[in-house]
Parts: sequence; C-alpha cells; structure tokens
Amino acid sequence: MSSEPAIVVSDLSVEYPARGPSASCVALRGIDFRLEHGQVLGVLGETGSGKSTLAQVLAGRVLPARASEPGPRITGGEASVLGHPLRKARKRDLAEVTFHVGYLPQEAAATLEPTLSVQDNVTLPIFERDEHYSRRLAGERAATMLDTVHLPLSVLNKYPYQLSSGQRQRVALARALVLGPSILIADEPTAGIDATVRDAVIDLLAQLREHPEFSAVIVSHDLAVLRRATDTSLVLHAGRPVGFGPIEDVLADPTHPFVAGLARALKPPQQRTERRPQRAQPKSTKEI
Repeated sequence: MSSEPAIVVSDLSVEYPARGPSASCVALRGIDFRLEHGQVLGVLGETGSGKSTLAQVLAGRVLPARASEPGPRITGGEASVLGHPLRKARKRDLAEVTFHVGYLPQEAAATLEPTLSVQDNVTLPIFERDEHYSRRLAGERAATMLDTVHLPLSVLNKYPYQLSSGQRQRVALARALVLGPSILIADEPTAGIDATVRDAVIDLLAQLREHPEFSAVIVSHDLAVLRRATDTSLVLHAGRPVGFGPIEDVLADPTHPFVAGLARALKPPQQRTERRPQRAQPKSTKEI
C-alpha cells in the first residue's frame, strides 16, 4: 500500500463558472481534511451545502485547467487524490484519477443503461477503457462483482427494468467497483431505496469497510450509514465545514448552530433536554 494518503484536501474552494446571464457560484470554501488508505469519510449536509460537488471533485469529475464547459472548477486551495493534484490537472491527469476512483453518483440506479443487460451494465467501464478486452474475462468479472454486492448470478442476463430499486442500486455499485478502484466515492447510496432493502445496502457498505485497504467518501443524510460505514464525518453548511470527527462526537458537542439543530432533531424525544459532557474542540487541521 502506498504511503501517500488516499486524499488530501487543503483550504479547498470550488466554483461553478458564470454561464450566460448566470453569475458564478461558490459551492465550497475552506475545506480541509486528510483521508488515509483504509479509512472511510462520511459527508453530511443539507441540500445545497456542496456535498455532491465535493463528491464530484474527489471523483475526478472537475473541470481541467482552462476548460470552458460548465461544471465545478477548483478556484482556491488544492485537492489531491492518490497523489494527483486536481487544481491544475489536465484531461489525461483526470483520466488517471477516474481510473482509480469508483464513483457512485446520486440516483445511481437511474444511470444504468436500460437497453443493456446487467452484465453489460456492470462491465461497461471495462470496455470504455479497452474495447478489445476479453468478453469472457469481463463476464467473469461481472459475476464476481455481483457476488460482492450480494446479488444472485441469475440477474446477469436481466435488464434494469426487471429489477427492484435496491437491486438496481447494487448493480450500480458493482459497476462502480468493477475496475477495482483504490477509492470509492458514493453520493447518497441509500437515497430512493425502499426501506426493506435499505438496511441491506448499509450492511454491504459496512462489510466493504472491513476490508483493510478499502477507502471511501460516502455522502449521506442517513445517520445509519454514517454510524455503521464511516470512521469520521465532515458536516457542511452553505459550502463551509461546520463539524468534523466521529459522527457521535460531532453531534454530542456541536460547534455550529446547524450541527446543534441537527443533533436535537436526531435525539430521541426524551433525550432532547439532557446535557452532554463537554468535549475538546476539534483541531483546525483535520486528519483521519
């Protein structure tokens, strides 16, 4: 395993450039953290807090330097993924990052190709990299990935519309993992999933976390995901960090009104008037 951290983010600021009559928009400002190999970071925040933008950036879905198309652009600080700085990255540098980073976007189940079988959906990233890759080996890889996400091999030849929402989400996760990424970036992996299969997806993320080399950034509003599948959490509010640390510690001693309100909302009714013991303030340089 490399001694280089999986991710290092230093005073990161991200903007969406002006487009037509729309002014530029600052999505993130002053983000700092360090993610070591084998660790999982949770990202929590309300809608519009910048958490999905952070996921896109860390997955290498960021505008390269001097690009003119719409999308997130690093305008301050730096984010390095697997030793690759992203702020002035060129397209080929970003391609290297996306090869080693699995990305499960928001509403990932809806991104499956409806005209392709489950096997072809899962192996799509392989053939995007090498169109001459052996179909037999790709099929074996797809079967291995379905086993990893606890789906029966009988779904290999089915189509997305024939699957439940939970099964489609697990197929999307298998696709994100098919290239054997060093890091997984998952944006709201339990959103839109029926409550009956939500726990199965959380269990799967928790099991992946048990692998010593599994590193991930998991964006989620689901406290069960943060408790069971992450080591520490970053709380965002209006694009700024307002909490950092193990999720229970962050909620026990909130340092920002948004986190305090979140903690009150998440407490059982009988505990909302109880006081928690005082904890030390988190350090400004965050490291996990």
